[in-house]
Amino acid sequence: MHRKLLVALLFLGLVASSTAALFRSAPAGPAMTTAAEAFLASLDEAQRAKAQLDYASPARVDWHFIPKPTRKGLQIREMNSDQRDAALKLLSTALSQTGYGKATQIMALEHLLAELEKTRVGGPVRDAERYYFTVFDKPTADGRWGLSIEGHHMSLNFVVERGSVISSTPAVFATNPAVVKSSTVPQVKVGTRVLASEETIAFELVGSLSTEQRGVAIRAAKAPAEIRAAGEAQPPTAAPVGLSHEQMNPTQRATLERLVREYAANMPDDVAEARLKDIVEAGWGKVYFAWEGADQPGVGHYYRVQGPTFLIEF
Repeated sequence: MHRKLLVALLFLGLVASSTAALFRSAPAGPAMTTAAEAFLASLDEAQRAKAQLDYASPARVDWHFIPKPTRKGLQIREMNSDQRDAALKLLSTALSQTGYGKATQIMALEHLLAELEKTRVGGPVRDAERYYFTVFDKPTADGRWGLSIEGHHMSLNFVVERGSVISSTPAVFATNPAVVKSSTVPQVKVGTRVLASEETIAFELVGSLSTEQRGVAIRAAKAPAEIRAAGEAQPPTAAPVGLSHEQMNPTQRATLERLVREYAANMPDDVAEARLKDIVEAGWGKVYFAWEGADQPGVGHYYRVQGPTFLIEF
């Protein structure tokens, strides 16, 4: 059975943003710190040895969204019900309601993949409880600590310093299938489409381009096999390519901005606002949109949105 895999990756700049602390109406950092403390307190000594590592550990920047045989951290499968609740509470404080919904749907899709691939011999493990939580260093109000929540098709990475989220990428949400058409498992509803907006807004934008604009924005007839720099600690440093915000008409600019806001909306309000403020200060005119592959759904396609402070690949 052919199923389409979609991967949405966001990198922020090569260094953590310094503007996050300017938006503190409902700060995520203190809530994350409290939730991380509660999560660690719920664990026994052996569990904590897996779930809590040094901030300087190389494992903190060792990320990926593929079905790896081993990962850092404590997986949900190794937790009791109270510990699972504490872990999900921590996840919910790190994301917006929108982002949390996507994360939990991605986890649930493992039930469907396990059923669809049950006759596959020697394939990767599909397990909705095989998501790993890692806290780096001790979560405190005046210190620096990190958080990783990761498993198949998802990698979320954070740094909190003095109560402020100073880093919230790389952030990967991926989905397979792109649209659920099977009613095989009750945990996943038919019609579920985790990355619907990330895909449809981009198609709206590329579909609005003139012939001349398409010649600039569309870089290749075939989509690449994978996003760039998957698993690497830093994003690619190549200059942006494609059609700039300045080269678009007002309607197209608004669509591009709406697409970027969709990615920001996965995070709590203060983190999202800080991301967008950095883009505004750097200048929307320096943001570029590039496309590769088919310009219709259901066929391989890829896009990149890049500015001085961020990189999105889909």
